[in-house]
Amino acid sequence: MSIAIEITDLHRRYGSTTALDGVSFAVEENTVCGLLGRNGAGKTTLMAHIAGQERPSGGAVRVFGHDPVDDATVLSQTSFIRDDQRYPDDFRLSHLLSIAPAFHRRWDAGLAASLVSDFRLPTKLAIKKMSRGQASAVAIVVGLASRAPLTIFDEPYLGLDATARQVFYDRLLEDYAEHPRTILLSTHLIDEMEPLLERVVVLDRGRVRLDCDVDEARASAFAVAGTTRAVQAFVADRRTLSTHVIGGLMTATVDGPADDRVREDADHAGVELSSVSLQQVVAAVGSDSDSHAGAGAALTAAVAADPEGARS
Repeated sequence: MSIAIEITDLHRRYGSTTALDGVSFAVEENTVCGLLGRNGAGKTTLMAHIAGQERPSGGAVRVFGHDPVDDATVLSQTSFIRDDQRYPDDFRLSHLLSIAPAFHRRWDAGLAASLVSDFRLPTKLAIKKMSRGQASAVAIVVGLASRAPLTIFDEPYLGLDATARQVFYDRLLEDYAEHPRTILLSTHLIDEMEPLLERVVVLDRGRVRLDCDVDEARASAFAVAGTTRAVQAFVADRRTLSTHVIGGLMTATVDGPADDRVREDADHAGVELSSVSLQQVVAAVGSDSDSHAGAGAALTAAVAADPEGARS
């Protein structure tokens, strides 16, 4: 499959501050990829580079094989939707819908109208006077109805309530299935958005800490539960990412795949194993503590060295 986004040793510095530090990864066409990480990890800066809105201090960005800063054809294939989208003071949704086809050659007016109805948006009200949730929904309408070959969502859905977010998730999956394209989303709502994602890139302090398929990420760690004594004995010679003790019971998240040997050891120890969520893996990778940062590096190395083993 062709590559939609290719980042090679990307650096971005603002004076003495390093926002991106040697970022490298690639995303294939027709993939839904999550860009994850803490606030300040570099997600928005990276997205701005992919959209051609920033020029790198070093390294290279290629979108569909072209430099997004210097090649205007990339702009016509990209829809970059941000949380802080701004419009003229008197600009209404009806105005936006009327001019959108001029900027997005694949614009689907029928889909836009359907989304406006789903989100119950007022078309005659100035966008500036809309609630945050309504403004977020407007951004989503533009992003989905553009059907751009590369659609980038930088958390415009944060202003939505739970019901509206579910509408977004459902409509994105429905339209992506019928009209595949490359979609890059940044989010802190990892548990909610996990079913949408096929691939994840986790940033921490401007560096890529994890870059793999979602299934590989989930398989790169496991949870263990049992009595405190049994769990402590089981994890004694293993790298733990987190532990929780309630009364005489303990749970731990352990680095590495739950292979046959691990399952045999668990049976002997009298503890129960279970899978972990993507949220738990990302939390371990993006931890600020040195010990957890090391664990995150170990997760990355394990997936990179043996992706097939990570799936077992």
